[in-house]
Amino acid sequence: MADPTITELAKSVADTQTALNIVWTMVAGFLVMFMQAGFALVETGLTRAKNVAHTMGMNFLVYAIGIIGFYLVGFGLQMGGVGSAFGETTLNHEFVVTLFGKEFGLFGLSGFGLPTGMYTAAVAATFLFQMVFMDTTATIPTGACAERWKFSSFVLFSFVVSMLIYPIYGNWVWGGGWLSQLGKNFGLGHGHVDFAGSSVVHMTGGVLALVLGKMIGPRIGKYTADGKVNPIPAHNIPQVMVGTFILAFGWFGFNAGSTLSGMDSQLAIVAVNTMLAGATGAFAAFLFVKARWGKADPSWLANGMLAGLVAITAPCAFVSAWAAALIGAVAGVLVIVAALFIDTRLKIDDPVGASAVHGVNGAWGIVALGLFANGGYGDGFNGVAGKVTGLLYGDASQLLAQLVGIAANLLWVAPVGALAFWIIGKLVGNRIGAEDEVNGADLGEMGVLGYANDAGPMVQKN
Repeated sequence: MADPTITELAKSVADTQTALNIVWTMVAGFLVMFMQAGFALVETGLTRAKNVAHTMGMNFLVYAIGIIGFYLVGFGLQMGGVGSAFGETTLNHEFVVTLFGKEFGLFGLSGFGLPTGMYTAAVAATFLFQMVFMDTTATIPTGACAERWKFSSFVLFSFVVSMLIYPIYGNWVWGGGWLSQLGKNFGLGHGHVDFAGSSVVHMTGGVLALVLGKMIGPRIGKYTADGKVNPIPAHNIPQVMVGTFILAFGWFGFNAGSTLSGMDSQLAIVAVNTMLAGATGAFAAFLFVKARWGKADPSWLANGMLAGLVAITAPCAFVSAWAAALIGAVAGVLVIVAALFIDTRLKIDDPVGASAVHGVNGAWGIVALGLFANGGYGDGFNGVAGKVTGLLYGDASQLLAQLVGIAANLLWVAPVGALAFWIIGKLVGNRIGAEDEVNGADLGEMGVLGYANDAGPMVQKN
């Protein structure tokens, strides 16, 4: 018979570990929440002074919209069938279909509205952490559609993101859904692995940014009649740089927090890999723009850092330091090449480069995990024995699982996002009027100027 004292001590230790894990996850979630301020500053700084209140307004209200939509519907769809949250099994109802003799989880069916019977500390911590990740996705399209998105359309579309588009794909990867089970069901590595959100958060937001940017059309004056690009300069570079630093700071919560455990010392490696990729992303962007244009435009440096951070978000727990540095460096160049291609070839006007930063480099981060995961961490990840290992270390099937996840993201996010945006356009219209766009969305959409002085409104320039 077990000694009652030992049994009680073991329970006390386990309870303490769970409490510490919850505290760590909550603190990390608070850091991620503060990234909203970083996004607001970056997007507003990269656009024009006549739209400051409008751009800031979208970045502010998307936080509230995201919480409400995720609380009512999104959390249940994403995490309602996850099975375990900090040792609890409250969220255990997943909608599953059986194909080829295998179970495919599609969405959760519990946790909607955080009902009293499920509203435990473990579920609350899971909700907060998952919600702030989702809100990052919902924020990304505001940059791509900045300076011409009708505010009512933005509100409706943000609810669609938080209640449907993000949660479904999030369930497939993080909620026990079918992408996470590709390893168990078909022997593809550990299934689609995304440690902290390169595909779930960033690629989802980037794909939406690309689709919406195409559908809403370019800003007036962005392209000449013969298709040449008229660059529209940022109005406040200091805002951009401060916002980027805030985002880089919050990213430690994003990535290291995704251990969901203060007892997992791997979080230190995750944090350093995150730091390295952000640095090499910024420096590679500097070298590229200096070689191409002879000038070190700070906005490119900022997007280079953000691209490095996006790319390392999926593989941060599974790669060596040298690989993290390489992943970031590739991202720092890739973001510029992609942004130029989107701007000049696709003729999609993305004022902040959201499609290139988050979409293209989100996909690169997923591929990078499939290439560089070194087999040093992740034993049992997604229910598969052994550690996560990429192509260069002997497991080609992991790369295939990563590619399946990218394809699934495109096939879900792009058409559903396009359909939702089209319907909303029919209901309320997606774009502000030409007069308001020329004069600035601040007065036309928000009723106030973002900048004013004691003598009255500032002169509004295109």
